[in-house]
Amino acid sequence: MTSKLFFKSTLLFFSLLIVSCGSSKKAIPQKKSSSDNVTLTSTSTDVTFKTGAENFESYLPLLKDKRVGIVTNQTGILSKEKHLVDFLIEQNINLQKIYAPEHGFRGTADAGELIVDGKDTKTNLPIISLYGNNKKPKPEQLEGIDILVFDLQDVGARFYTYISSLHYVMEACAENNIPLLVLDRPNPNGTIIDGPILEKEHTSFVGMHEIPVLHGMTIGEYAKMINGEKWLKDSLQCDLKVAPCLNYSHDMKYSLPVKPSPNLPNDQSINLYASLCFFEGTNVSLGRGTEKQFQIYGSPLLPESEFDFSFTPQPNFGAKDPVHNGKLCFGEDLTEIRKIHRLELKWLLKAYENTADKTVFFNDFFTKLAGTKKLREQIEAGMTEKEIRKTWHEGLEQFKEVRKKYLIYE
Repeated sequence: MTSKLFFKSTLLFFSLLIVSCGSSKKAIPQKKSSSDNVTLTSTSTDVTFKTGAENFESYLPLLKDKRVGIVTNQTGILSKEKHLVDFLIEQNINLQKIYAPEHGFRGTADAGELIVDGKDTKTNLPIISLYGNNKKPKPEQLEGIDILVFDLQDVGARFYTYISSLHYVMEACAENNIPLLVLDRPNPNGTIIDGPILEKEHTSFVGMHEIPVLHGMTIGEYAKMINGEKWLKDSLQCDLKVAPCLNYSHDMKYSLPVKPSPNLPNDQSINLYASLCFFEGTNVSLGRGTEKQFQIYGSPLLPESEFDFSFTPQPNFGAKDPVHNGKLCFGEDLTEIRKIHRLELKWLLKAYENTADKTVFFNDFFTKLAGTKKLREQIEAGMTEKEIRKTWHEGLEQFKEVRKKYLIYE
């Protein structure tokens, strides 16, 4: 009788450590790890900080004696040496399948490159691609799964497709009555809420929800918002749990220990990503095919007289056929500028103003990235950055009020 009471009390204790859809906004205090057989290095300079994946007490009990699937990639790590998949196997968790987003399980594929199903050579686990024509797990791909784990490192931008994969995974879990456990990770741009709000008619895989370009939420908080705002098909809600980071706040400096994708090589690129990604919808290169991806921009159509920096894109890791491949581009080098704290339009406006034939500047992808036709129209009309930013104000204030409901951290 005593052992049964102890077992029930222990389960209750563990359940209280999980942040669910109606949880407190405060981070849960750090507890001593129950995994004494592993030594882990924190990914932060603050030794008391832990990612959700390192917050073992909050989720390992939920996985015991369950058939587990996991959505992850190279960012799902506990340290630079240990991947979460390997750790779970060491803990005798019954892993069944790996589901891989854009760039694949090992994170080596180009943006937009077709990822095919296969097997992980290290663990021999089957890998199911969640990209291309199979963005949402099919019922047969979820067969034999009792609980699905989601562990991906986001960078806080609407068009970074890991949150789109999150949407489809949540929807599939809701439809197939499978609980979803999100292991939370910091947002390296967690203090920035900025940019135009997506308009529903411009929904795509690079923008699925009516949020600004930079949302200022962790992926766990964002999952709560998807559920709470009933953004899934037919207003479904999934059985969602979030294993929170410990001793984390949105303004905490966080340097990612591994590249979240092939063309985001360092902190500078991650900070500039949202501002420079607009160039994907123009004839301007943002450094793919160089060693300074998302830290430089340029084009053969920009005048050398106005730009003192040049580069020539060449095929490399993560860019097999970069924009302006083999052509000399003139532009700017932003590798040494100070960290930005908002969505910057000045580089986009400068490139547009210095392009002689403005009819060839934009392509159709720009509106998908912006989430609205208005931004292109405003630029073509000659509006200043200040004037454009003023048109975002009302939408941003409304979003911030909605966002407050789903925050886990101060």
